[in-house]
Amino acid sequence: MLNASVAGHTGNDHGLIASVTSGAGAQPETTGGHGTLRGIALKIVSVAVFVGMQTCIKAAGDVPAGQIVFFRSFFAIFPIIAFLALKGQLSTAFVTKRPFNHVARGIVGVGAMGLGFFALTRLPLPEAITLNYAQPLLVVVFSSVFLGETIRVYRWSAVAIGLVGVLIISWPELTLLNSDEALDDQEVLGVMAALVAAAVSAVAMLLVRNLVQTEKTATIVLWFSSTASVLSLLTLPFGWQSLTPAQAALLIMAGFCGGLGQILMTSAYRHAEASVVAPFEYTSMILGVIVGYFVFGDVTSLSTLVGGAIVVTAGVFIIWRERQLGLERTRTRKVTLPQG
Repeated sequence: MLNASVAGHTGNDHGLIASVTSGAGAQPETTGGHGTLRGIALKIVSVAVFVGMQTCIKAAGDVPAGQIVFFRSFFAIFPIIAFLALKGQLSTAFVTKRPFNHVARGIVGVGAMGLGFFALTRLPLPEAITLNYAQPLLVVVFSSVFLGETIRVYRWSAVAIGLVGVLIISWPELTLLNSDEALDDQEVLGVMAALVAAAVSAVAMLLVRNLVQTEKTATIVLWFSSTASVLSLLTLPFGWQSLTPAQAALLIMAGFCGGLGQILMTSAYRHAEASVVAPFEYTSMILGVIVGYFVFGDVTSLSTLVGGAIVVTAGVFIIWRERQLGLERTRTRKVTLPQG
């Protein structure tokens, strides 16, 4: 089955995979060292493809966020449909008994995606990518606040440390908020949009966690892409612009990269456990620094590097802690199984 990942505010669905694998208890199809290495390799390639998607969007210039969401969502559908058709799963991919839940997830996800793209077009690439890492930290917070999940001191500590890292990354722009020029500064607006996008995206992940209890991942992916495509068209009266051939080509490529990255990522989680594969998501920071410098001339600030390192460390710890808790729950279930 097509596994998926969570829709982050830059439009790459990283967390849905984690939600599917942890929520449904899925196990990788391939076990052993070769399967794990293949899974890690596929994850790194998928991250590179998603960074390529973000690069295309940023290179397209100052395009309205709603217009970007349409291209990212609509053209991502084609590689996903082709993949499902190849697997013989297309006929049932759209079947659902919970259409309104999918639409609700789509509305929240589109909001997060639009804000993320707004930020991406106004911030240096490394900073936009690194601020995206706030999302899994906020998922932990919202899981406790809205779902009543028990979060113990280890994960609360990691979240607090990670949010300090986010503050360090954002501080140079946040210090400008007291000035009269703050709302005219595009980078200040970009940081604000990125932080709000992370929060909205975290809410979207809670909706995904609910969906994965009953829905196939392919269904969630296709419903979201379709819903996002339709919803983004509602922004058409608010200032879509005529695109040059180069801009149109870049945005179409971004959509295809989004779909291809989705397929590669889902394949990664079929070959290796989520707790092994997920930390390699943070290779996007390294790629963002390299691509940002050579393509856009972005010199990564010290605050982004230091804050990013703190956020990555906190994120990896949370992933490790989730794995430990999962192992404990598995052991508990085995001990309490009824004896025949």
